[in-house]
Amino acid sequence: MIRPLLIAAALVALPAIAAAGDARRDTILAEYAALARKADAAFAGFSAERGEALFRTPWAGGDARTPACTACHTGDPTKPGRNAKTGRPIDPVAVSANPQRFTDMAEVEKQFGRDCKSVLGRPCTPREKGDYVTFMAGR
Repeated sequence: MIRPLLIAAALVALPAIAAAGDARRDTILAEYAALARKADAAFAGFSAERGEALFRTPWAGGDARTPACTACHTGDPTKPGRNAKTGRPIDPVAVSANPQRFTDMAEVEKQFGRDCKSVLGRPCTPREKGDYVTFMAGR
């Protein structure tokens, strides 16, 4: 009885595992890791917990309309959001709901370039970017 339940649970988890393990996303994370090590020799890897804190924390340095990532992406990154400035719909940011997220470096950098300045009031560090991607890849 337990074995069929384990098999069923594994089959249910496979799509999320497959989405989280995209080679293009892994390459992006490897690039961010190299940059993070270059900036800080003590860098020991990315953290989904730090990524979640970055996502949920209200920041004071950016645009008042976007004090946190959740201003546009909502508190549930598996759900669609809406741009707080324009009202334009935004696809879910979590990889489980949108497997194409974080697979194109140019697009990822464009988004971080705009959104970090809007939310934090400054560019994100490579570690922050990697933490964020790590968090979203696990969601």
